[in-house]
Amino acid sequence: MKKNKGFNNASKLTALLCLITIFLTPFVIVNAGERGVLMEFGKVQDKILGEGIHVVIPIVNTVQKLSVRVQKQEISAEASSKDLQDVFTDVALNWHVIPDEVNAIFQQIGNEKDVTERIINPAVEEVLKAVIAKYTAEEIITKRGEVKAGVDDALTTRLASYHVSVDDISLVHIHFSVRFGEAVETKQIAEQEAKRAEFIALKALKEAEARVNLAKGDAEAQKFLRENLTPDLLQRQAIEKWNGKLPLIVGNGGPKFLDLSEFVKANEN
Repeated sequence: MKKNKGFNNASKLTALLCLITIFLTPFVIVNAGERGVLMEFGKVQDKILGEGIHVVIPIVNTVQKLSVRVQKQEISAEASSKDLQDVFTDVALNWHVIPDEVNAIFQQIGNEKDVTERIINPAVEEVLKAVIAKYTAEEIITKRGEVKAGVDDALTTRLASYHVSVDDISLVHIHFSVRFGEAVETKQIAEQEAKRAEFIALKALKEAEARVNLAKGDAEAQKFLRENLTPDLLQRQAIEKWNGKLPLIVGNGGPKFLDLSEFVKANEN
């Protein structure tokens, strides 16, 4: 009985020693895509722990791990254009914490959630409002690439001061108020009708010009014929068209051939 009691005490002691050993293990593992912020009694140190296993001093040192992988943040923001139209924009932002600055970002801001809520979301909304205010609603549509580049540059500069790098930003969807959409549609319809009316007028003008030119051509051809159609020309045309057969004339005396000399005289007359 005493033997079993001693065995149980030994087991408990072993388990306690294992727990103490685990608790005081002077090692920390930083996984792939992470960096470790080393702290000494809660004070952030300059040293940054890279991927792998690291030796630390139990109780004295603690490590906060931060992801440095690319993360995606989707944001919806409202702004006003230069001509005071309401613009609604859906933005997709790819960003990551700058690996060599994780200690500064943790010390100044906090973890990834704090960075998103306190830094990224407000920055995107403010930059969108500033950039979109430079363009009219029509320009935002026709110069979308220029607007995106402006947002990208401004946001990259702004977030860099918070130790965040912008990988890419996409203006997924830009839309306006219902009233503005109806106004744009009405304008487009009016422009199409104006272009159609212009085409019809131009077509009618071309057709009129064609008729005038045709009439002029006919008049000039008639004039030419009147000025150049002489008796000699008529006689020559008659001879050129003659097939060599004498005309057959039917009279009181029966059928007879017209004398060639009479045919020539007839054409001369």
